[in-house]
Amino acid sequence: MTSPLAPVRPAPAPRLFDLDTIGAGLVFADALGELAAALRVGAPAGTAVVQAPPGTGKTTLVPPLLANIVAAGRADGPRPRVVVTQPRRVAARSAARRLAALDGSALGDRVGYTVRGERQSGPNTLVEFATPGILLRRLLADPGLEGVDAVILDEVHERGLETDLLLGMLAEVRQLRGDLALVAMSATLDSPRFAALIGAYDGEGPAPVVDCPSALHPLDVDWVPAAMPRLDGRGVSRAFLDHVADTAAVSHATALASDPGIDALVFLPGAWEVSYAADRLRGRVAAGTEVLELHGQVAPVLQDRAVSGREPGGRTRIIVSTALAESSLTVPGVRLVIDSGLSREPRRDANRGMSGLVTVSCSRASADQRAGRAARQGPGRVVRCYDQKSFGAAPAHQTPEIAVSDLAGAALVLACWGAPGGRGLALPDAPPQGAMDDAVEVLRELGAVDAAGFATELGKTLAGIPADPRLARGLLDGAAVVGQRAAAEAVALVAGDQRAPGADLTRLLSTLRAGKDVAARRWAEDVRRMEVIIRQEKRTSRGPASLAPVAAAEAVGFVVALAFPDRVARRVPGAGPERYLLSSGTRAGLPVGSPLAGHEWLAVAEVSRAQGRDAAGTGAVIRSAAPLAADTAEAAAGHLLAETLEAQFGHGKVTARRERRLGSILLSSTPVRPSAQEGRAAVARALAAEGLGMVGWSAAADALRRRLALLHRELGAPWPDVSEQALLARLDDWLAPELEAIAGGAATAGIDLADPLRRLLPWPGAARLGELAPERLEVPSGSRVGIDYPEVGDDAGRPVVAVKLQECFGWAQTPRVAGGRVPVLFHLLSPARRPLAVTDDLASFWSGPYAQVRAEMRGRYPKHPWPEDPWTAPATARTKRTH
Repeated sequence: MTSPLAPVRPAPAPRLFDLDTIGAGLVFADALGELAAALRVGAPAGTAVVQAPPGTGKTTLVPPLLANIVAAGRADGPRPRVVVTQPRRVAARSAARRLAALDGSALGDRVGYTVRGERQSGPNTLVEFATPGILLRRLLADPGLEGVDAVILDEVHERGLETDLLLGMLAEVRQLRGDLALVAMSATLDSPRFAALIGAYDGEGPAPVVDCPSALHPLDVDWVPAAMPRLDGRGVSRAFLDHVADTAAVSHATALASDPGIDALVFLPGAWEVSYAADRLRGRVAAGTEVLELHGQVAPVLQDRAVSGREPGGRTRIIVSTALAESSLTVPGVRLVIDSGLSREPRRDANRGMSGLVTVSCSRASADQRAGRAARQGPGRVVRCYDQKSFGAAPAHQTPEIAVSDLAGAALVLACWGAPGGRGLALPDAPPQGAMDDAVEVLRELGAVDAAGFATELGKTLAGIPADPRLARGLLDGAAVVGQRAAAEAVALVAGDQRAPGADLTRLLSTLRAGKDVAARRWAEDVRRMEVIIRQEKRTSRGPASLAPVAAAEAVGFVVALAFPDRVARRVPGAGPERYLLSSGTRAGLPVGSPLAGHEWLAVAEVSRAQGRDAAGTGAVIRSAAPLAADTAEAAAGHLLAETLEAQFGHGKVTARRERRLGSILLSSTPVRPSAQEGRAAVARALAAEGLGMVGWSAAADALRRRLALLHRELGAPWPDVSEQALLARLDDWLAPELEAIAGGAATAGIDLADPLRRLLPWPGAARLGELAPERLEVPSGSRVGIDYPEVGDDAGRPVVAVKLQECFGWAQTPRVAGGRVPVLFHLLSPARRPLAVTDDLASFWSGPYAQVRAEMRGRYPKHPWPEDPWTAPATARTKRTH
């Protein structure tokens, strides 16, 4: 028996990685010496940025190099640990499997990986590949990353949201842990910005950049644009997909004629397009060619088969892939690339409260990476199924995810890290302020952050759940109503990456419960993990306290509705069984043929802008949802319930309805008689929106208003401002009795605004209204002619008198109004009342232009006087006397 006082022997130092064997044939092997020199050993450790194109071997060689550097710096002590992030699970698994094979060790021993729901690593692991989300949660739980000696962030050029956060957070960690080595790896020429970022806290300027130029073989580029647009109102057009598949089949057959061992790689934007094109290809390739699919929804064993390379003597292959194979993975044997030039990128629609993936032209950098896949192992060829003009118009780099995504999850990570909203944290790009403000508001409603934006205890709990913060809250609150198991199943279902058939989450749930494949096992593991979280959470649930038990068939819908109350949806009456209105006000449609069509209520987990294929004509498509009953919907989204009395004024009367709504969804509407106050408010709102014309301006009211407007324009106070804006602002001063009458049911047809306007007249100045702005003007003939005052708001208009010329003979002095400030403008008319002259200077008219008017008119109107001397002729409204 060993004495407890016997000295403890240190664990033997681990075997170093044989970099010569691992790096045989890899281009990056020539850059290992430069990288080793750039990284300082011990405390403080170094930082560096590796810039190398896809396929050069950086992912395979840099991790074991760092493990060797750390091991060489400590003769005794703990084994080195290097964590390498890969943006996708398939890439993490593939990279770990490849390095383990080259090292000659079992997967999970010296080299392993950890992704959500799957782990192949242990205490002897020196290099661990993981997704960014895994490392983020570890960092929140252990900000010092104890036991980790180096972190490598791979594929930083993709600008994934979680990788961007890790860049900023790990750069801060190095302030406390100078012995933590940090390396960022990029496949594009944007390394200086990352070097500046991760070197900012060292005080010695940017981190060194180790560049490894590509060793590409000759590459031919062919342009084979389609005759039809790549995108139409329904998304990626089927005709274009047919073009891509047919181009791939023909190009591969041509390549095989000269080199029977060539494999091809086809790039398409999403899983649906990959499956469609692969199906078409299988009917168009030779018997000796195998068509494989590579995307996130393919089973891991099939993903591994696609990226593992062809067995000796095996069939040639066409791998149809999403962007998975762009930079994260190297597919051996590929010498031909067919590129659609399209990619999926996240987009956030703040106005409609939804986000999702949209199809866009890929960046030029992405197109170059795709093309480079064909020339890693020999001369290659890329066929671009679009034209050079489209390539030139594409953005230079991929849009950073932080600029276009929903930021609720990121905001919670930052709040837990102590940098609310990203304040004080150096990130590659600052988050958009509007999107971040919206995200923080969501967290406040969940109770995840306090008034200062820092994470509450609940927020820290939610951050540890591998799901959107809203789903995490739905997990905790839903468990109290539907049970721990049902709540965990629902959240694991929505948080997973399995696509719900026909958008029906309940159908997907049945499939996963009965399934035995990897996806079902991963989901079951997520369920067990979330059940543990529920049991550990001691907080009193915020869930609906008075709700009757929810039926098992509605459990998924209830939990989803708790998480996303703004996405509770009701079928739109008369619009077909597939169209729904969300409580947020967004209209969305189910996919054509969805088994959910016709359900009155749905809880929507995912809704995104549609490019038409299955949007039911609404512009937004429901990607996943579950049915629920009306009372369950109201209970889950109870804080959105509101009962209002809506009074409206229109068509000369006030009507009102009592309405009950769940957000924007109308639940009931009953006609009621409004109170006087409600009616008056409705009238005021309508007048503010539509103007006083809703009541109507009589001729008398309009004439009075014009007179007052002229006096206000020329004399100012105390004459009132009678513009529309001013009158609406003073309704109580001049229209109160009439508003009361209308609100009480009186018809506007019986209301004349002339008398209300008189209430605005100043006292005692009102007595001078007839003098300063008379209604009529007496002319020399004795007639009293109406004065037409300018329109309200006309700042230069003049009062006009239209009168027959003969009625003004002998009138030399032009009359004026507004206390002599404004001359009247005369429209002198013919006997037929057609205009002959316009003047505000009668004396000048009689002395000059009259003679020409007389010469033209005396023959046309002989019965009317046209004297040579208008000064002495009697003014008259009659014709000549006949003798």
